[in-house]
Amino acid sequence: MKCDKKHMLLYAVTDRAWVGRQSLYEQTEAALKGGATCVQLREKDLGEEEFLAEAMEIGALCRQYNVPFFINDNVDIAVKCKADGIHVGQDDMAADQVRRRVGNDMMIGVSVHSVEEALEAVKNGADCLGVGAVFSTSTKTDADVLSHDVVRDICQAVDIPVVAIGGINKSNIMQLSGTGVDGVALVSAIFGAEDIEGECRQLRKLSEEMVKA
Repeated sequence: MKCDKKHMLLYAVTDRAWVGRQSLYEQTEAALKGGATCVQLREKDLGEEEFLAEAMEIGALCRQYNVPFFINDNVDIAVKCKADGIHVGQDDMAADQVRRRVGNDMMIGVSVHSVEEALEAVKNGADCLGVGAVFSTSTKTDADVLSHDVVRDICQAVDIPVVAIGGINKSNIMQLSGTGVDGVALVSAIFGAEDIEGECRQLRKLSEEMVKA
């Protein structure tokens, strides 16, 4: 399945740290109503059975909104729930190994931090790239911040969609103008918001402006 860059515009990455007043399902639906163009389900601590049940539910929700659904890291869950995509990091399985596991119909996203890693990911069959952290982030405290020159170099080096991630919010999103990224992947800026739907409407508009600028 080919990855369309329009799906990178507002890429919502879940985090149950903000589950409380609403369930993760309700939060995800609010993000979709607000204009999220892709959803990645990230679960580090759930058991396999609970993760799969949640993936089936949220995957079905994404299909209702005609938005691609990615699983973070867990190839087995991605295959079992028939996700549209799987996203892996540099410390996870390489894209070519993932491809052998998931077949040709599932999109593969890879986190990269340099032109070398980006070219390697493309060579191994990645369909899209996550580049970051582009700003300091509380979600991944061990993530090094990349200069926007490096982000620009990565975008120029590859011919697949690129999404920026890491510490992005309404106040800094426009700083990514001119880097060549096709959109932004957000965690706390979406799921930590009081009004997720309203926040996503504003973020979607800003992302569209940033990509065109």
